[in-house]
Amino acid sequence: MDVPSTHDVTQLLKAWTTGDERALEKLTPLVYEQLHRIAQRCMAGERTGHTLQATALVSEVYLQLVDCRQINWQDRAHFFAVSAQLMRRILVDFARSRGYQKRGGGAPQMSLDEVVSVSNEPDANLVALDDALKGLAAQDGRKSKVIELRFFGGLSIEETAEVLRVSPDTVVRDWKLAKVWLLRELSEAN
Repeated sequence: MDVPSTHDVTQLLKAWTTGDERALEKLTPLVYEQLHRIAQRCMAGERTGHTLQATALVSEVYLQLVDCRQINWQDRAHFFAVSAQLMRRILVDFARSRGYQKRGGGAPQMSLDEVVSVSNEPDANLVALDDALKGLAAQDGRKSKVIELRFFGGLSIEETAEVLRVSPDTVVRDWKLAKVWLLRELSEAN
């Protein structure tokens, strides 16, 4: 399948924002493969047998995007950045709810012999990363956005610079500093 031009996707996004339902019908097949790649990247660190799969994650994001008409889409990169952010939020919410359930939130009582031991390390890592990103956002929102766009969204340095309206050199500096900051925060959390 040919990669759609940035201009085509941007025009369809703007038409969709103004209420053109046909634009959404045309847009969906153009962005689906990239959304699926982002979802696979987001799911790569999840545990084996995770109940959410990449296709289901794309579907969840699609449902949220369809209901979200107030976004003034800048361009294709902005669309994928928002989509990646939604995917991250869905996975973090899932991990947090799973942790709540593991602590007994509404679960039926079971004997120790009945409990099947399942590692929740990837979920814990995702929650820790989310907490660290929130801490980074409180100190420097742009660096947090750079991590989100590059790591979760898979955007290039140039696309990230375009979304954030900064130079590519600024993105590179923010990327390096944010990674060091996150590494320090995550190592202190352990």
